[in-house]
Amino acid sequence: MKRTKTTLVLVLTLCLFSFATLAPKPRIFLVGDSTLADKKPEVAPETGWGTVFKSYINLEVRNHAVNGRSTRSFRTLGHWKTVAEQLQPGDWVFIQFGHNDSKESDTSRYAAADTDYRKNLTRYVQEIRAKGAKPVLITPVMRRKFDASGNFVDQHGDYPRVVKEVAKSLQVPVIDLHAKSKTILVAQGVEDSKQLFLNLDKHVWKGHAEGKDDNTHFTPYGAALMAKAVAEEIRDLKLELAGNLTTLPVGKYVYELPHIAEVSFRKDTFNITAFGAKPDGITLNSKNIQSAIDSCHRAGGGTVVIPAGLWLTGPLTLRSHVNLHVATDAVLQFSSNTNDYALLKTNWEGVEAIRAQSPIYAEDAVNIAITGGGTLDGAGQVWRPVKKSKLTPPEWEQRVASGGVLNDNKDTWYPTERALLGSKAKRPGVIAEGYDLEKAAAIKEFLRPNMVSLVRCKRVLLEGVTFQNSPAWCLHPLLTQHLVLRNLTVRNPWNAQNGDGVDIESCRNVLVENSTFDVGDDGICIKSGRDEEGRKRGVPTEDVVVRHCTVFHGHGGFVVGSEMSGGARNIFVSDCNFLGTDVGLRFKTTRGRGGIVEKIYVDNIRMTNIGGAAILFDMYYMAKDPLAVFSGEDKPSIEFQPVNEGTPQFRDITIRGVACKGAETAIFVRGLPEMNIARIALEDIVVESKHGLVCTEGDAVSLKNATLYCDDEIVVDLQDSKNVVLDNVHYKPGKTFLSVKGGRSKDVRLLNATVATNEIKLGPGLSDKIIKRK
Repeated sequence: MKRTKTTLVLVLTLCLFSFATLAPKPRIFLVGDSTLADKKPEVAPETGWGTVFKSYINLEVRNHAVNGRSTRSFRTLGHWKTVAEQLQPGDWVFIQFGHNDSKESDTSRYAAADTDYRKNLTRYVQEIRAKGAKPVLITPVMRRKFDASGNFVDQHGDYPRVVKEVAKSLQVPVIDLHAKSKTILVAQGVEDSKQLFLNLDKHVWKGHAEGKDDNTHFTPYGAALMAKAVAEEIRDLKLELAGNLTTLPVGKYVYELPHIAEVSFRKDTFNITAFGAKPDGITLNSKNIQSAIDSCHRAGGGTVVIPAGLWLTGPLTLRSHVNLHVATDAVLQFSSNTNDYALLKTNWEGVEAIRAQSPIYAEDAVNIAITGGGTLDGAGQVWRPVKKSKLTPPEWEQRVASGGVLNDNKDTWYPTERALLGSKAKRPGVIAEGYDLEKAAAIKEFLRPNMVSLVRCKRVLLEGVTFQNSPAWCLHPLLTQHLVLRNLTVRNPWNAQNGDGVDIESCRNVLVENSTFDVGDDGICIKSGRDEEGRKRGVPTEDVVVRHCTVFHGHGGFVVGSEMSGGARNIFVSDCNFLGTDVGLRFKTTRGRGGIVEKIYVDNIRMTNIGGAAILFDMYYMAKDPLAVFSGEDKPSIEFQPVNEGTPQFRDITIRGVACKGAETAIFVRGLPEMNIARIALEDIVVESKHGLVCTEGDAVSLKNATLYCDDEIVVDLQDSKNVVLDNVHYKPGKTFLSVKGGRSKDVRLLNATVATNEIKLGPGLSDKIIKRK
C-alpha cells in the first residue's frame, strides 16, 4: 500500500510538471491608437512605442493598436472583436486611448471623458476579465506643446484622471504614461524634445516629401523613450510581467540601454568637382570643398560627395545638416603645411587652451555626418615628436635626415624649432597660463590639433570611413549629444604620442560599434575634463554604449580617465577584443582630479598579449607609486589625505565574461586610503598572467567564478582592503592562494572553495578571524 501511494504521488507530480511545462506562455495584446501602433514602411520614420516595446520583454506581443482609433471606434470598427476572439486565460491586455476620444467634431470617435470614455474603459476591463485575461490601463501619452515662455502645456484635460479613477475602482493596474511622458518632454526642453516627434524637414523622407510638423507621433527615438517608460512602470508596479522583462548579462534591463537620435539628410547632393576641386594630390582644394559644404548647408542640407581620387585640402568646417561622404577609393589628404592651420581657442586634455585648427572641425552643428568607404589622412607626421627609443636605428637616421630638430639629449625628434620650444614651456598653450594667439604662435607646431573635433554638436554620425595619421587625438567629440560611431577604422602609428583613437569628453547618448582601432595611445577613451576646470564645467560623460569593437596595440583598450573630473556614468561595454594593448580595461585617475566614475557595465571581453594589467583600476595615474620604495612583503599602509572636491571616486562597476591569454597582471586595484575603490563586481573571469589579483585599498571587491592561472607564488594579494569576496576562484595547484597585509584589511570571505590553511598568508598583526569561509 505504501508503494502504491508513493507511485501515485510520483505520477501526479510528473503530470503537474508536464502541465506547467506545456502551459502556454501569456501573451500581451496592445490596444490603442497611433502612438503605440505598428507602422508601415512608407510612413517612416513614424514609429509607435508598441513596436519598440516588443524588444524589451520576453513574451509574444500582439500589437492591435490602430491609427486614429478611440475607445468608441476601436469597438465599432471591429478591432476589439479580433482581439477578444484571441484572448486566453493568463493573457495581458494593455489599453491606451484618449487622443481621439476628445475629438468632439467627430461623432464616430468622440467619447466624453466622464461619461462614454469611462463606460468604454469599464466595459473593456470587464470583457477582458471574463476571458480570464488581465487588463492594464495606460493614461494617454503627452503631445508636445510649450507656451511662449517655455512652459509645458497639457492638452489631455480630464482623460488621464478618468483612466486612473477607473483603474482604482476596478482594481486594475495603471501605467501613468501621461505623467511619465511629461517628465521626459520637460527634461528634454523646448528644442530637444522636437526630435522625439515627427518634426521633419522637406525632401528627407520619402513618405513626407513636404516635411512635417507633427508633435503627436513619434520618431524611433521618441518611441524608444516611451516604451522604456512603460517598461519602467511594469517594474515599479511589480507586475508579474516584470519577471519577463529582457535583461542583459550584467544584470541590467535592455530598456536601460541608452537611446540615441540618429541623423537624416535631404536627398540633394553636391559633388566637389562642381566647385572646381581637382584630385591630383597637388592642388589645395580647401576653398572648393568648403564652398561645397557651405552651399549644401545654405540649401537646407544634403550630401557633399568626395568622389574617388586623391584630394589635397586644408582644414574643413562641417555645417549643420551636411553629410560629408568620402567615397570608396577616395583619399582626403590634409595638408602637411602647418601654415594652413590657424591657431584658435579650444580645449586640450580638459582645459581651455590655444591649439592649431583641427583638420575636421564642427561647433554647435546639428545633424552632421562623415560617411562612405574612403580614407581621411591627418598628416600627423609633420606635427608629432618621435622618441628615438620608438624607432629602429635606420628609421631614426631617416627621421633626423628629413629635417627638424633634436632635443638636448638627442633622444627626441621635433618637426620644428617652435615644437621644441613648446616642449620646454610650462603648460604650453593653456590660457590660464597666460597664452593668447600671439604668444602661442611662437610654439605653434607643439600645439598639435586633434584630427576631428566636434564641439557642442547634436546628432552626429561617423560611419564606414578610415581616419588615420592624426596630429594628436584622432576623434574628439566634446560636449556633444547623440553621437554614433559605426564601422570605422581608426589608425595611428604605434609610436604616435597622444595618438588616441577616440576620446569621448563630456558627451551624452553615444554609440560606438563595429569599429577597429589601431593607435599609439588609448583606443576608446572616456573623459570629462581635468581638475578644477573639469569640475567647474561639471558635465559627465554618460549614457554610452560600446560594442563589437577591436583595439590593436595602444595603451588601453577601453579606458576611463585620467581626465574624468566631471564624472562618467551609465556606460555599457560589450563584445570587444583588446589584442596587444598595454592594458585591457583601464580606469585611471589621481588625487586632484575629483569626479565620480560609476555605473559601468562590461561584458564579454576577449584579450591577448596584454603588456600590463588585463583589468586595471588605478588612482595614482602619473603619480609616484607610494609603495615603490619599499621592498619585501611588509609594505606600510599608505597615508591618508583629507577628502575634498579633488578626491576622485571609482564605484559600482560590474565586469563579467573576460577571457585573457597573456598579461603581466590579471586584475590590479589600487585605491586611496581616504577613498577606496568600492563595489567592484568581477564574474566569469579567466586570465593567464604572471600576477593574479593585486588589490590595495579596495572595499567590497568581489571575484566570482574565476580562474587566475598565474605564475606568481601568490594568486590573490590584498593590502588594506576590506569586504572582499572570493567565490569559486580556481588557480594552479601548489600556489599560495591568498596573502593579506595591512592593518586596515578585514572581512575577507572565501566561498565555494577548498583552500588549505598553508595556502593563506597573513601579514603582521592580522588575525585569522578576518578570513571567513562558507
